[in-house]
Amino acid sequence: MTALHRVPSLLTRASTASALTLAAVGGTIVAPGLTGDAQAATSHGTKALKVAASKKGSPYRYGAVGPNRFDCSGLTLYSFKRVGKKLPRTAQQQYNKTRKVSSANRTRGDLVFFHSGRSVYHVGIYAGKGKIWHAPKRGTVVRLEKIWTNQVWYGRVR
Repeated sequence: MTALHRVPSLLTRASTASALTLAAVGGTIVAPGLTGDAQAATSHGTKALKVAASKKGSPYRYGAVGPNRFDCSGLTLYSFKRVGKKLPRTAQQQYNKTRKVSSANRTRGDLVFFHSGRSVYHVGIYAGKGKIWHAPKRGTVVRLEKIWTNQVWYGRVR
């Protein structure tokens, strides 16, 4: 076997070792051709999460879409709009528009939909560690809060 024929084999082993090293230290791998939609979606989600967090303390108002007052879906609509993503107006419509993800695959910036049966009644933006940024209800303000129920679905804005 010539040195030229061994190069792919050596590269494969080197890539595997690098991937294992990165995995051991909690790194990520960016591979050309494999980043695409998922990485772009999570990038938009992370930016939208920061927008929502910047609205901490803004009063809840039913039907409000910002920039100073919000209802739940108004906050998510506003946050994603600020990063160039368009969402429909209501929590149910937003659920219908997102790519569904499991709780095991949720990531910061995904939308968290609270439901009763098949009906979605509330939405927030996943902040990690079981918490969301949301505009809860009348008499409250935009805040970070622990997810209080298992009756949630997750969606990723495309």
